[in-house]
Amino acid sequence: MAEGAHRPDIQAAADRMASKFGSRREIRHLVDYLHEDEAVEQMAGGTFGPGIGLVVLTDRRLLFVKDGLVAKVAEDFMVGMISTVRWDPGSSHGTLTVTSSGDKAKIEGIHNDDGARLADAIQHRLADARSAASPAPAPAEAPVSGEDDVFEALRKLGELRDQGVITDAEFAAKKAELLARI
Repeated sequence: MAEGAHRPDIQAAADRMASKFGSRREIRHLVDYLHEDEAVEQMAGGTFGPGIGLVVLTDRRLLFVKDGLVAKVAEDFMVGMISTVRWDPGSSHGTLTVTSSGDKAKIEGIHNDDGARLADAIQHRLADARSAASPAPAPAEAPVSGEDDVFEALRKLGELRDQGVITDAEFAAKKAELLARI
């Protein structure tokens, strides 16, 4: 595809971007980084590793592209491997933190509107994947009695939160309940 020509999915995602600062070249060349039949859903400009570039959520992966004149960099995270996503807005730009296979990636300098939209889309995808997996019901909780048991339960809860199985709010509520027992 010629430089500057956009597929409809790329154009639609670019049109939704509140800020394209530092990512226009990557938008023009994005098709070179996509797999055949891969559909673009959301995009945002941001900084990761080598500098300012483009964060792209496709139907398969979360991709960071830096298409410089000298160096071209592409880092990707398969959506099925992402365990958590966190959006921390700032006064105008914020940080998206993604955990995948135990590794954390921080993409900074994302316009708040773009970052919130991107984080929501990823979180919805993770929630859909969890509900489709239909996990077996958890075994009944054993009563937590001693201080050591409470701390072990908190550790396990923290792991569940880090894996994205429970939300931060669910973690905080259960933590308060457990700490009230000691």
